[in-house]
Amino acid sequence: MEHQATRFNDIRGQIDPWLLIASLLLGAIGVVMVGSSSLAIGEIEKVGKAGYLIKQSIFLAVGVLGAIVMTRIELKELEKRAHLALLLSIALLLLVWVPGLGVKVNGARRWINLGISNFQVVEAVKLLFIIWMASFMKRFSEGLQASWKVLATPFAVTLFLVVLLMAQPDFGSSVLLFTICGGMLVLGGGNVPRLMLPAVALAIAAVGLVIFEPYRMRRVTSFLRPWDDPFGQGYQLVNALMGIGRGEWLGVGLGGSIQKLNYLPEANTDFIASIIGEELGFVGLSFVILLYAFFVGRAFWYGVKCVEMRRHFAGYVAFGIGLWFAFQAFVSMGVNMGILPTKGLTLPLISYGGSSVVVSCAAVGVLLRVTYELDRAKRQVARSREEGPLFATA
Repeated sequence: MEHQATRFNDIRGQIDPWLLIASLLLGAIGVVMVGSSSLAIGEIEKVGKAGYLIKQSIFLAVGVLGAIVMTRIELKELEKRAHLALLLSIALLLLVWVPGLGVKVNGARRWINLGISNFQVVEAVKLLFIIWMASFMKRFSEGLQASWKVLATPFAVTLFLVVLLMAQPDFGSSVLLFTICGGMLVLGGGNVPRLMLPAVALAIAAVGLVIFEPYRMRRVTSFLRPWDDPFGQGYQLVNALMGIGRGEWLGVGLGGSIQKLNYLPEANTDFIASIIGEELGFVGLSFVILLYAFFVGRAFWYGVKCVEMRRHFAGYVAFGIGLWFAFQAFVSMGVNMGILPTKGLTLPLISYGGSSVVVSCAAVGVLLRVTYELDRAKRQVARSREEGPLFATA
């Protein structure tokens, strides 16, 4: 019996190679495009033409190491510490207000000083929040259909985090957290009619925040008619659209962008999709979109398979990471294409930024761990059927 139990525990799984390849391709595209889009700004900021390329490569290397570490951690260990993940999220959002530690940039207090670099805390909060949500949904899975209290709790927690975020302020990440919360509840089997009430209330609140905040209202009006003020409120979007239009089908070639020559602000971060469209054309930008679609679809597929095998925590984590990447990529590229109001959300694994790249890689590591444990569970079930009831009991 002991020998069979040992054999059962010795069974290993395999991570999804296709998900790994898609992630590596997105990261590689990010390094190349950050290097290309930051040539001019690198000289202006006196870090050299390759300054941002080197930094992005270092960020990605650190992120890959983080992803490897996350693939080694059993999901049950993350589940055990889910309450600590929520407490850490709150602590991180409060740390930005600590004198000498919090850093204020362009009127927003979103970073903490780590000495060698600044860290945008909301990036870590996204992953920590998903871990807490997955644990909560597993513990109260039966109440998701029948209990108002169970449905209200995650929305109340999200609202509390959003209040801390809006104090920074960070409207885009606030909407992202609510989207992840609502999406995970729907995918996890929550009562959809009951979810409509808080969803409508939050939508009204979001509209109110836009209407009563002049700079947000200006962003909406400039997004609707950017050409009315091409040198003012519509400047970023007009230049982003010109870049994408100039790329046509196959692009002007890698390194050939004009918009990155200090015409398009944030060309290596929030508006990097425009540079991809300009240099790689419709084909290149479509390839990036297909990579995200494949990544997200694969995450949702593994989420469903995990839930079917009653590995609910793993499934909910996969749903959360898929929703995160889907929403953030959609908003980032939507802003660049003029179908959404201007909002500062990075393109996951591609845009320049240490916080975003490192945490996104860690999230990929967690998702790969989900695929590993699901494959291991399937192998264990198959072996138990081959060996008979005694092995299954072991």
